[in-house]
Amino acid sequence: MASNTIWINNTASDAYRFSDDHPFHPVRLELTENLLNASGALDRSLMVPPGLHDEAQRIIHGIHRADYIQTVMELSRAAPSAGALSQAPQYGLETDGETPHFPNMHQAAAGLVAGSMSAADAVMSGRATRALHLPGGLHHAFPDRAAGFCVYNDAAAAIAFIREKYGARVLYIDTDVHHGDGVQWFFYTDPNVFTLSIHETGKFLFPGSGFPYERGDSAGYGACLNISMEPYTEDDSWLACFEQALLRAARVFQPDIIVSQHGCDAHAFDPLAHIHCSMRIYREMPRMIRAVAEQYADGRWVALGGGGYDHWRVVPRAWSLLWLEMSNHPLLSSIDASADGGPLPSLWPSVALHRKPDVPLPSSWLDDVQSWTPMPRRAEITVKNAKNLEIALQHIG
Repeated sequence: MASNTIWINNTASDAYRFSDDHPFHPVRLELTENLLNASGALDRSLMVPPGLHDEAQRIIHGIHRADYIQTVMELSRAAPSAGALSQAPQYGLETDGETPHFPNMHQAAAGLVAGSMSAADAVMSGRATRALHLPGGLHHAFPDRAAGFCVYNDAAAAIAFIREKYGARVLYIDTDVHHGDGVQWFFYTDPNVFTLSIHETGKFLFPGSGFPYERGDSAGYGACLNISMEPYTEDDSWLACFEQALLRAARVFQPDIIVSQHGCDAHAFDPLAHIHCSMRIYREMPRMIRAVAEQYADGRWVALGGGGYDHWRVVPRAWSLLWLEMSNHPLLSSIDASADGGPLPSLWPSVALHRKPDVPLPSSWLDDVQSWTPMPRRAEITVKNAKNLEIALQHIG
């Protein structure tokens, strides 16, 4: 097997754009590439375009309902018909909703599916050990409707493709602050796909699911693990729960490949959630996943993007740290040697897109949490998280 890591360079990501004011904005990808380039950490020879476009269309039709796909295609026209517009709310694509339709939506969403499938194929075929497709990770889409900014579920499509072509056992890891509901329900009865999601409790956050009692069903019982975090959870508790869950799941399930989703909205700065973690979890979590991939799956690891709505202060650093770990970049040594990770490149950011925040941009790779206001109820939150973890793990090995 090859030992390289590849970056799926997907031009469809810029076309997947709801509006300039929508929180799911492709400027996040632009800023991440900008940071990595300024750091000298994005080797152009490792960047490859996606293929499998025809295969992606076939897989989309295999996992999504025909009437939903047809409506997506009709709403993708520059001037959708009155009939299509009247059906948009039924499929989660209303103009004033969270996932509004936009021109060429089908083509852009299918392009993201092709990217995630290409990453999976590269790893499973042995052309690469690890592959990153940051425009992917649209984990909320369901067979019959869009949800949570997600039109087609590229993560589910990549897993379905792996299962069909290679027959491999897939451990899916979702670290987005929002429960990975779409992927979970696609494979809820499949014993060969293990879904692990760590997220803010659905008691307070969209999509209102992902509780410890969601454990899979029928033959898939025991192949679903939900780690529900209390609001204002901080680094130590988040990392402790994630590590225990990850190690238990990998040991019991023995995966052939890991597919992970890396929404970075569990950061304290994110405006759409209540978890209070720092950049530390985005340094440690990829390191844990890579170690598990090497121990159980011969290193095979496909990573996808996802949520993250502090476009300037959080997403570029978090996704850059993911790439640095996947590509085993020497810059990690200096980041790990400093409490704040060391300075960011002075030339970053040099992106003029979108609007900058009113607060100062970070100057270091990690956060100075000592300057943050201490969270009240820290001990109580930690105990609740540990209890939720204990309940969730009862059915795992």
